[in-house]
Amino acid sequence: MLVDVSQTRAAASVLGTQVSFPVLVAPMAFQGLAHPDAERAMARGAAAAGTIMCLSTLSTGTPEEVAEAAPDGQRWFQLYWGPDRTKVQDLLGRAAAAGYGAIVVTVDLPEVGRRERDLRTGFETPASLSEVTDNSLTWRDLEWLRAETALPILVKGILTGEDAVLATEAGVEGIVVSNHGGRQLDGVAASLDALPEVVEAVGDRAEVLLDGGVRRGTDVVKALALGARAVLVGRAALYGLAVDGAAGVERVLTLLREEVELALALCGCASPADVVRSHVGRV
Repeated sequence: MLVDVSQTRAAASVLGTQVSFPVLVAPMAFQGLAHPDAERAMARGAAAAGTIMCLSTLSTGTPEEVAEAAPDGQRWFQLYWGPDRTKVQDLLGRAAAAGYGAIVVTVDLPEVGRRERDLRTGFETPASLSEVTDNSLTWRDLEWLRAETALPILVKGILTGEDAVLATEAGVEGIVVSNHGGRQLDGVAASLDALPEVVEAVGDRAEVLLDGGVRRGTDVVKALALGARAVLVGRAALYGLAVDGAAGVERVLTLLREEVELALALCGCASPADVVRSHVGRV
């Protein structure tokens, strides 16, 4: 209490890129299901809100098409890694040529989980989805990937300190603590519960981000307090896209930024850097 928060700002830096607040848009497949402008609108909305959008390998638009919608550096490329190394190399090269600022490789999808909601609704993914999974990958393959691109690499889908250490030893710059929205392994740990262990194991060898379960600004501040540099949001941004395209995405992200700024002020923090572990507790 009684801390000067008259100039509270939520701005942060993620892998050297300045963002308006520590919230990025998570990779999500098939955004054309939500809005005709799909990932292009998502990229425009994220850029207008001053943050980074991560494009899924399974996007409605090509990396080049989406690149036209957002400035260089304000978009990352998420990689699903199939058995064809030539296709992987092609995607890496296209992402670099199109100005993407980082590669986010998802490692928790050796096979597609039993997604019971999709089964109930009859939703079917394209048959080509099997081409983006490879259940033979190991940490040695990640070392190969590190040698194939000069872009920073983040590994998404880490939930233990042991795996986080192996990722840093493979040369990655970032760890995304994520349980894939709870849609892969039933009963898996919540991302927030796994976050402290990963942060402690990684130390200053890589930046740690959190993905999953973020619905409001106070959720963001909790993640910061437990050691995350930033968070990724999916559903909230997708709902904004469905309602009003790029403007809807920008509006949702603006609401989140305002909530983060308010939560920071009420915690006595002038910036995300001021949030520390003692700002959260357990009952």
